[in-house]
Amino acid sequence: MSTPERPPKRVTVVHPRTAAARSSHRRGVRRDVREQTELGVTMITSLRRTQLRLALLVLVGVVVVVGGIPLAFLAFPGIREARIGGLAAGWIILGVLVFPAICVAGWLFARQADRNEDEFTELVERS
Repeated sequence: MSTPERPPKRVTVVHPRTAAARSSHRRGVRRDVREQTELGVTMITSLRRTQLRLALLVLVGVVVVVGGIPLAFLAFPGIREARIGGLAAGWIILGVLVFPAICVAGWLFARQADRNEDEFTELVERS
């Protein structure tokens, strides 16, 4: 009696450089940023543009508010001559309204700039 033949054992044939070829396509964004590849430079440039846009927005807001005060004094001369509690209304407007508004604008700017950087860091870490 003869024994039934078994099918030959399967063998997987793989090119020795296959793993290296796959890993080169899957570069991390962190590595791209660190090595300043084209993608990394593009991402950093995008972050810089976002921060610049935010800075210009805050600057324009502050210039409009601070520049609007002299225009308001020109348009309404009564404000210039008004006195509240012995102090000129202009000083009260500057001290009570404008200075805190500039401080709040600075705080909001710093907060949003930190958020932008955190989002960028999260994007780099995630990839």
